[in-house]
Amino acid sequence: MKILITGANGMLAKSVKKRLEKGNELICTDVADLDITDENAVIKYVENIRPDYIINCAAYTAVDKAEEAGEIVEKINAEGPANLAKASKTINVPLIHISTDYVFGGDLDIEKVYKEDDQKIPVTAYGITKLHGEEKIQENTDKYYIFRTAWLYGDGNNFVRTMLNLGEQKDEISVVSDQHGSPTYAEDLANIIGEAIEKEIPYGVYHATNEGYTTWYDFTKAIFEYAGIICKVNPVTTEQYIEMMKITQAKRPKNSQLSKQKLIEQGINVPDWEDGLKRYLKEEGKI
Repeated sequence: MKILITGANGMLAKSVKKRLEKGNELICTDVADLDITDENAVIKYVENIRPDYIINCAAYTAVDKAEEAGEIVEKINAEGPANLAKASKTINVPLIHISTDYVFGGDLDIEKVYKEDDQKIPVTAYGITKLHGEEKIQENTDKYYIFRTAWLYGDGNNFVRTMLNLGEQKDEISVVSDQHGSPTYAEDLANIIGEAIEKEIPYGVYHATNEGYTTWYDFTKAIFEYAGIICKVNPVTTEQYIEMMKITQAKRPKNSQLSKQKLIEQGINVPDWEDGLKRYLKEEGKI
């Protein structure tokens, strides 16, 4: 198959390329090669290369900066996916798009998990524009997979590497303990995408994180335990962390817990977050 991957220099795209490179022709672009916010350029490019699948890994993901960045966030997160959807429909091929838990309000009781069709009330510029992207895809094509993910880490700057560095430099750190979600290894998300293509699961919206739920605090403790790092981890609330660090940030969801039942029912392998973390740390040479 011929597969077009946009945002090809990003963390997830690196894993997607690794997962799909065998037996497929990958055409990888970043903004210098293809500006997804340019509708005419996107349609012309797609009509010229005629891929069998389009995978959109391009996004504006700086959650805090998005609050002040203006229209560029909407262009990249909403208009870009709309253009790719139009182009995919033009040549009648599926579009695969990555979305986020931020499309929800994040205030669901932590005893519950978000399902794909639950009410979406995003409260940040990032979440609002990512929801617009989902909506514009659905308006412009019927052949789409939207995979909502969260707490992603992999090849690049990420939470795990940050905690490893801090744990090796400090005797004690404080980590937020009232935000709940699923740490997601980019390699596992890439495999979900690969399996969805190979098994030709029904088009639609799916939640795609690693299985199981934790907090940033407990995630950090697991990182240190598996990596053999001795560093005391203190739990703090989001509010305490903001005050302690003297920062201003976009609202973080207290509940990022996404149900994977719909994905699992299609026979897709969804590893546990602890299993993903151990494999990542082994890949990094930490265990």
